[in-house]
Amino acid sequence: MTDPRYLKRTVVKDVVPSRYLPEGSRNLRVYLPPGYNELLSYPVVYCQDGEQFFNFGRIATIANQLILDEGIEPFIIVGVDVDIKQRTAEYAPDGDLHASYIAFFGEELIPFIESKYAARREADARILAGDSLGGSVSFHIAITFPDMFHQVISLSGAFYPASRAIAEQAGDLGRLELFMIVGLQETAFKSDRGVFDFVAINREMKAILDAKGAVTHYSEHDGDHVWGFWQQHIPDALRTFLHNE
Repeated sequence: MTDPRYLKRTVVKDVVPSRYLPEGSRNLRVYLPPGYNELLSYPVVYCQDGEQFFNFGRIATIANQLILDEGIEPFIIVGVDVDIKQRTAEYAPDGDLHASYIAFFGEELIPFIESKYAARREADARILAGDSLGGSVSFHIAITFPDMFHQVISLSGAFYPASRAIAEQAGDLGRLELFMIVGLQETAFKSDRGVFDFVAINREMKAILDAKGAVTHYSEHDGDHVWGFWQQHIPDALRTFLHNE
């Protein structure tokens, strides 16, 4: 049974205005850690597919457990919601709304959060996280704003040919550090872009990143392209980038 302390979560709904996004704003959900104090400053985990990270990934409950029982430094989580009908257009590098979404993230979302919440402002205190295409768009945000982001959590990243080509063309990625997992049963995943072997594309992406000097914490596990698999690995992903007090 889940410890009731883990379920006492502070999650604030917020809205960030945007001149880049067609709808003019984006809904957020912001987890504030136990004992949150505006006089302090906290690392921030920025999650694509924000609603799913909270509802299916149970990231707020996991965060409470890590902070309360494992002594992980308190941190903020910002879940950025997405309209499923526009998800591929925003997250895929060849999507119609991709450039606008990337600009929104670096130029609007980050300043909004860091002006409103007690967020630490160093690159090493900002962590990008995403599943599938959310993992790949997190990578693209990181290489677009290399001075802002150095750390990426990719859960079964959808590193389709366009993403791998961009990685191949990138310069030195020595400042980039990625936590990457993929499920061994993800060999024929049917996406809106076709059927892909996610094990093969993640292995190939890891090889490209390693050649560019990035640090990759890469592992393969029994699992499929579902939140039930990803949720199991969120604690290790967070432990990789967040430190004990």
